[in-house]
Amino acid sequence: MSQECIKCGACCASFRVSFYWGETSAHEHGTVPADLTTAISPHHVCMKGTEQKPVHCIALAGEVGREVSCNIYELRSSTCREFEAGSEDCHRARSLHGMARLESA
Repeated sequence: MSQECIKCGACCASFRVSFYWGETSAHEHGTVPADLTTAISPHHVCMKGTEQKPVHCIALAGEVGREVSCNIYELRSSTCREFEAGSEDCHRARSLHGMARLESA
């Protein structure tokens, strides 16, 4: 992960972070704290704060574009683990927050 990615946080403040409910602590093997999620369907939840406008994940700490961290980084969902710095979605999120594209991720 690049240093720019660590400072960014645009992805956590641009998109709904949804995933299968079984990834939450409400399930025997889940890790994402269930109290930080909101049900969006019978089998899917999203991180609180990402289901509304403006988007801001409840687990995101710090100021987007300056320096951020994830309060549940080691417990984060597959959606977060699979998000790629430098991807088109990354560039779109950065653009929404007035940040330049990452040159190399």
